[in-house]
Amino acid sequence: MIQIENINFQYAETEEKALDNFGIEIQDGQCVLLCGESGCGKTSAIRLINGLIPHFYEGTLQGSCTVNGLDVFSSPLEQISRFVGTVFQNPRSQFFCVDTTGEIAFAPENLGLEKSEILDRVNKTVQQFHIESLMNRNIFRLSGGEKQKIACASVSALEPDVIVLDEPTSNLDQDGIKMLGNIVQFWKQQGKTIIIAEHRLGWLKHLADRVVCLKKGIIQLDLSGEQFFAQSDQELNLLGLRGTNLKSDYFCYESPGLKCIDKTFLEKQISNREYLFSDFVFGYDRKKIILNMNGLKIPEHSVVAIVGRNGVGKTTFSKCLCGIQKGFYGSVSIGNTKYKGKQLRNLCYMVMQDVNHQLFTDSVEEEISLGLAEVDEKTVDDVLQKLDLTELKKRHPMSLSGGQKQRTAIGSAYLSNRNILIFDEPTSGLDFQRMEKTAKLIQKISQEKTVLIVTHDAELIQKCCTHLLVFV
Repeated sequence: MIQIENINFQYAETEEKALDNFGIEIQDGQCVLLCGESGCGKTSAIRLINGLIPHFYEGTLQGSCTVNGLDVFSSPLEQISRFVGTVFQNPRSQFFCVDTTGEIAFAPENLGLEKSEILDRVNKTVQQFHIESLMNRNIFRLSGGEKQKIACASVSALEPDVIVLDEPTSNLDQDGIKMLGNIVQFWKQQGKTIIIAEHRLGWLKHLADRVVCLKKGIIQLDLSGEQFFAQSDQELNLLGLRGTNLKSDYFCYESPGLKCIDKTFLEKQISNREYLFSDFVFGYDRKKIILNMNGLKIPEHSVVAIVGRNGVGKTTFSKCLCGIQKGFYGSVSIGNTKYKGKQLRNLCYMVMQDVNHQLFTDSVEEEISLGLAEVDEKTVDDVLQKLDLTELKKRHPMSLSGGQKQRTAIGSAYLSNRNILIFDEPTSGLDFQRMEKTAKLIQKISQEKTVLIVTHDAELIQKCCTHLLVFV
């Protein structure tokens, strides 16, 4: 059983409470969904359960938290980790090995188990997750979704009593989400207690026994799964939540290519000019080509959704287009101007899946202004307001939540002087309202620039994209 009572917590660098008189009791074997707008306290609640608050994240803390009778605040992290396994929003933050097989074996090894038991757990987990093709691979060569699968598998191999997941589907395709749903169902059958902080809610419709909705650190709703998912998408949207009944038809294409998906957006006068891709071929191994987009044409000022299953080359394509993929020699032309090699870096700006790699300054305001030759305070303030970052403008970017970091990077990209902007899963940590605002901002950006979005977010595609680029 998990018992959290009268928790008041405020991070050291903030003025507002992350959790306000927060209390909840979770019975053994329950699957609980924590939801709410970005920054509502979901991740902080998870950090209480796994002990990262107060052992890693410092701040002002009052109240109590016990897991299986263990006092989380007074017990060392290594003791808590025997009972609680965590899948973080950014899977790279929990990797200790460079190869996938070693990563799954890492936690059982740390428990001091016999070699035969470790191998048995690894083999069993690989079969349960259907990830045989990912074994003995370099973790840094995996896609974001593949890394998420390895992170889930490594936690499962630990066989903890409690499993907490923070935005576990943020980088997964539809097949990956279905796979994760099967794993959660398997964990439920094993009697595990599961707590999931999530924005994409639909996949949990038949899995969550209970749904707790937070706002500004306070519990707003505490309903059974049946009661919560009986609400319409419109009712959920009013709570700042994603809908649960959206059809993902955009991911059902079987043939590759560029396709117009919504003619209503084409009324905004997309330019007649096109970007032409030449010699756009790449493979990490010369004998195995994974990317061949030679002859591709993308209309200027379009908003192109790049879709396809995890691991088919979407992120590799983005890196090639930005001129940051070693060993790539293709080019992109528009009119009589040709961009090749390092010149592509002057054409494109990429917001990565893991934005921690591109946050450089000491404040959100500075980060947004980074690409400006001359800082225009009015323009910067306007972008901060559009992205709901005004109150955070003096905060250090690395102190923000995942969604807040994502919005900061998007703002920086918007004010850069590049012609093509590439967003890799830009809404993975965003709630409904901020996803809508991001979609509107992307539409505005496309009046001046061409936008490519690597995404699994069908709602985002529906709201702002003009074309699909399908990878198979």
